[in-house]
Amino acid sequence: MNPFEHKPWLAHYAEGVPPEIEEPSQTLVDMIDDVVGRFRRRPALEFFGAETSYHELGEQIASAAEGLRRLGVKAGDRVAIVLPNCPQHVVAFYAALRLGAIVVEHNPLYTPPELRHQFEDHGARVAIVWNKVADTVADFPRDIRPDHIVAIDLTRAFPFAKRLALRLPIPKARRSRAALTTTPKTRGLVEWERLTSRRALSKRHPRPSLDDTAVLQYTSGTTGSPKGAVLSHRNLRANAMQGRAWVPGLAEGDEVFYGVLPLFHAYGMTLCLTTAMSIGAKLVLFPTFDSKLVLDAARTSPPTFLPAVPPIYDRLVRDAASQPRALRSIRFAISGAMSLPIATVDRWESATGGVLVEGYGMTESAPITLGNPMGPTRRPGTVGVPFPSTEIRVVDPEDPDVDVAAGEPGELLVRGPQVFQGYWRRPVETAETLRPGGWLRTGDIVRVSDDGFVTIVDRIKELIITGGFNVSPSEVEAALLAHPDVRGAAVVGLPSPSGGESVAAGVELREGAVFDESALRDFCRGSLTPYKVPKRIDEFDELPRSLIGKVLRREVRDVLLEQ
Repeated sequence: MNPFEHKPWLAHYAEGVPPEIEEPSQTLVDMIDDVVGRFRRRPALEFFGAETSYHELGEQIASAAEGLRRLGVKAGDRVAIVLPNCPQHVVAFYAALRLGAIVVEHNPLYTPPELRHQFEDHGARVAIVWNKVADTVADFPRDIRPDHIVAIDLTRAFPFAKRLALRLPIPKARRSRAALTTTPKTRGLVEWERLTSRRALSKRHPRPSLDDTAVLQYTSGTTGSPKGAVLSHRNLRANAMQGRAWVPGLAEGDEVFYGVLPLFHAYGMTLCLTTAMSIGAKLVLFPTFDSKLVLDAARTSPPTFLPAVPPIYDRLVRDAASQPRALRSIRFAISGAMSLPIATVDRWESATGGVLVEGYGMTESAPITLGNPMGPTRRPGTVGVPFPSTEIRVVDPEDPDVDVAAGEPGELLVRGPQVFQGYWRRPVETAETLRPGGWLRTGDIVRVSDDGFVTIVDRIKELIITGGFNVSPSEVEAALLAHPDVRGAAVVGLPSPSGGESVAAGVELREGAVFDESALRDFCRGSLTPYKVPKRIDEFDELPRSLIGKVLRREVRDVLLEQ
């Protein structure tokens, strides 16, 4: 029996948050048409000072959709997007959806093999790409190379090209753009401006339905090779509605969201591309996180809502120390992708006067399923409680049909309208992850309090087995991060000569600190039993992180093994 089926967490919801959301009635296409009509004169996007109104955004989407239609894009086709944050990204996303096509998001800084693997999997025939990586896609073998590559020069959306050129991360070993026009492989190259110069798509063109696939979002691959999570219009619209309901203080048409998270990531896609747009907010886009750019923009377009990750919050507070009012406009902030230290919450809320809470989700749930209430009932140190219309179970990882007792650790299962349809063309992996009844296995070990607050214990596959005992990397990392000299930590298991694994750690120190492995180990002994204390601690100048700031344990492990 599921001890949480009566939803005890509802008593902790912030005032005005409903226990259930309404059944979605709009696709993402209907949603963007609705806000374009209601907020025509309001700014929809801002990019380095250049604004796009909702009316202009609607016109650009219709023109891009017609351009894609003329390239042969039709319902069910995959359209790959390989772009950093920019206005063209938003337009391309909704233009492809308008045709009933499936958007496939990609990290534009991926290596050629990483991109090639995903193109082999989804088979997109049209790709909309940053011009700096167009030749990478053009170099793919003929059987997976798109028929058409639409190249975008970001600087054309922005009035200060010199500043942008200085700050954008440029992949290495790329041919010049001039070479693109002469290379036979790029015969299908189309410039974005040419694609969008056509007349608008006919309003009579067929539209997608709620249960049509909207997005293939590739998982990070932390538990295996990347797989395409199939997300429907219903999934993504529901999650945007849940996010909107979670913050009842948001005012339609008046909010300013800052897009510092990559739009190609599930977290940035939902909080910025869908939730922000759904309430007629102005979305201020940044191609990469740079605290100076953010603080500069805050002078003229003060943000009110900031979705980000803990390192971004820490950096902004530190860099805004000489501008005490720079962040005071931010009323709401939500953190995800990694554990949110209580010290970060305290510093942020002291600097802004606003609220910072931690949320939880995964690509397969579009992505958000849990969150701390936006109010006095929030509980720092936990990932909060289930969103409206979301259910949870905690089960035996070895037998997911058996629920564990309240308060006992077990694997978290979630169910709700945001849960995905399965993995693209992978029925076996889908069956392993999506249980009967629509329950999604998260792969996370949690404890849930009697009143429904969830605390992450660890990932199932990242538990370290040493001497017959299970060691949680997160627990050891928390012990290391409590040391005043440690800024970042990653704990992994390394093969032990006696069999099993030994606990090892990589640490990143604060500026001016001196590395002392013995002292760090002694410090850990103050809060960890002996078998949990790292047998080896290495110093890293900078721990490997994903583009949204999450420490990559697998890469740390590879480095330690090489050494």
